[in-house]
Amino acid sequence: VQLQASGGGLVQAGGSLSLSCVASGFDLDYYAVGWFRQAPGKEREGVSSIGSDGDVTYYADSVKGRFTISRDKASNMVSLQTNSLKPEDTAVYYCATRYSGFRSSTLIIYASDFPYWGQGTLVTVSS
Repeated sequence: VQLQASGGGLVQAGGSLSLSCVASGFDLDYYAVGWFRQAPGKEREGVSSIGSDGDVTYYADSVKGRFTISRDKASNMVSLQTNSLKPEDTAVYYCATRYSGFRSSTLIIYASDFPYWGQGTLVTVSS
């Protein structure tokens, strides 16, 4: 199980970035995916999650209405569209996955429940 996160960068406040989490070696139709972030000196924070069905989703209050998580089955990837970015969104963003069954509505939210993690991608939002 391998995940590759990408799409981070430097953006001004109010800008947007599209983060991608590409899976290799397994079919994401059987896996729930979560996005997490960790800012310097702070604890890891859950940002968003999506079930393997691609329908059920979760957003942290801090990103609700600004971030959108989605699946691309053809590309075997999960994207996190981040809009209206704020300086406090600056962090390393990680994607993680866990087996949950074929196109399941099971939603996994907590980092401790995800056994597989990709490397992070850095998002820096300047004011």
